Amino acid sequence: MTANRGARHDYYDVLGVERQASAQEIKSAYRKLAVQYHPDRNPGDPAAEARFKEAAEAYAVLSDPDKRARYDRFGPEGVGAQPGFDPTTFADFSDILGSIFGFGAPFGRAGGPGPVPGADLRYDLEMTFEQAAFGHQETLRIPRLEECGACRGTGSEAGRAPEACPACGGRGQVRFSQGFLTVARTCPRCGGEGRVVTKPCPECRGEGRREQERTLQVTIPAGVDDGARLRLSGEGEAGRRGGPRGDLYVVLHVAPHPRFQRDGADVHAEVELSYAQAVLGAKLEIETIHGPAELDVPPGTAIGHQFRLRGKGIAKLGGRGDRGRGDHVAHVALHVPKPKELADEQVELLRRMAELEGRPVRGGNKAMKKVRDLFH
Repeated sequence: MTANRGARHDYYDVLGVERQASAQEIKSAYRKLAVQYHPDRNPGDPAAEARFKEAAEAYAVLSDPDKRARYDRFGPEGVGAQPGFDPTTFADFSDILGSIFGFGAPFGRAGGPGPVPGADLRYDLEMTFEQAAFGHQETLRIPRLEECGACRGTGSEAGRAPEACPACGGRGQVRFSQGFLTVARTCPRCGGEGRVVTKPCPECRGEGRREQERTLQVTIPAGVDDGARLRLSGEGEAGRRGGPRGDLYVVLHVAPHPRFQRDGADVHAEVELSYAQAVLGAKLEIETIHGPAELDVPPGTAIGHQFRLRGKGIAKLGGRGDRGRGDHVAHVALHVPKPKELADEQVELLRRMAELEGRPVRGGNKAMKKVRDLFH
């Protein structure tokens, strides 16, 4: 399933690589663009700066196997991508940019610890045809990372706060001179956090989060279709350092119905008529998702004709009343009985009717009896 990326550029197109590109090809493509559009090489050029940021955003996702897999399946929503520029996107590129320009932070600014948003989650929900048509209340049990209650997300044991990293002074980067440039790289001691936990919380072992199962009540609206996604804002994993929670995406999988087929809000089903009913007309009771309904078949109805019962289909999202629902579409089919299902009198009547129409059939009453005997 491929998500609709709207006006956002496809990350593969941004880097100029195929969707099957290897990790090394992605890294090389980003390195090339970084050299070409880096602001230090294009001072005062906002277009070049925009391209540089866009390429870095694409690389941040495609260079991470987990993020890339989610992006391939769900698009930017799958990795929590939001329009706009996030300066923290460049925090991990010092190994690429540093070797080109001699520093880690792309604009020469010191990085520091900041809020990190929580990851988005996906839940696949199986449901019946009727549940999708009429709506449904579902209880979900979601395992997710929650803020550790013992340390309140700090990662340190109760009563002790994390300390500023002695190696970088809390900046998250270490600096040294290289020629006439000042080089800034991610601090190896704190990993760019800017602070270190000297006594980890025994409950979360310094992570600041713990996996817990949460129970959520979800209302599935009437009219959803197979493959639809419901976004539950803030029901994903907890962020770090006060970062916002991720979102939960509930992906719906609707089971097929044995008699009905769906086309948008319309429901299609076959109704079988005998030859006599098609020629002379009839009043029938047929089944719809809303229960039995009367169908008036006029004389001379052709096989393949479609009858449309207004408002007997599936609710349209946001619709109200009969006008807010699709239709039930009945497709006329001819019921052809097997020879063993017919009595001798029925066979003789069919043969006589064929003679009157000038359309001869095989054999007569005795011949048809022999045919029937073969099926007994």
